[in-house]
Amino acid sequence: MAVVCVAGGTGQVGREVVRRALGQGHTVNVLSRHVPPAGSAKHHDGATYYAGDVTTGVGLAAAVAGADVVIDCLEGQFGKAKKHFADGGSRLLGAAHQAGVPKAVALSIINCDRSSYSFYVSKAAKERVYADSALETVVVRATQFHSLVEMVFAAGARVGLIPVFKGARFQTISPSDVARALLEEALARRFPENHRMRTVGGPEVLSMQDMALSWKAVTRSHGRVVGFPLPGPMGRYLRAGLNLAPGEKHGSETFVSWLEKRRKTL
Repeated sequence: MAVVCVAGGTGQVGREVVRRALGQGHTVNVLSRHVPPAGSAKHHDGATYYAGDVTTGVGLAAAVAGADVVIDCLEGQFGKAKKHFADGGSRLLGAAHQAGVPKAVALSIINCDRSSYSFYVSKAAKERVYADSALETVVVRATQFHSLVEMVFAAGARVGLIPVFKGARFQTISPSDVARALLEEALARRFPENHRMRTVGGPEVLSMQDMALSWKAVTRSHGRVVGFPLPGPMGRYLRAGLNLAPGEKHGSETFVSWLEKRRKTL
């Protein structure tokens, strides 16, 4: 059994990594800015939680001490977290290296280096930090989560419209399937190359129109499905199909099956 440190282990993917690792009998340390209270959805009995901040380095040494691998599920979509996202990755890797941790695995986004969208730019910068690390590293690039598209639909439905971005298709994946891939890479035997990249996509490629109709049927929304052109870097990224990996269908949970599981909370 391994000692696994999950950075960002209270987020939607991190929680799934923690759950799976504990289920396999591994020792799990969780690094998070705030330690979740016992009994909350973000807390798993059996894991040890450490408060830490990769933007300052506070608390990192304690969390990574004795670990066989670090799995980085941290997010940084806004403000200070996004601005210092790559630097935070460097601090985490530095703490791991100093503690003698041999390997680190990071979650990233498919083709983030081919977009000028600021969040994706920060992801690509962090990938480069991992590629330059002294540790053995693996970057797992995932397609967008089911929850991203669901949030777009839900937000629009509040004003009676279910938005569909013209020319956009998605290959969305569940956090659970992404967590499985991260843990597989974390526990895999060492490869000849010191730095690798893996892409994981959802089980099906769907038009956003079809996804909107499925969401409407499951949620029984009365909103009207309306097509919109999405401007800017994200619109160009989606229209170019850079969010798709049709040859890498690794997930098993479809958008509809994911929605069905959450029918009561949508």
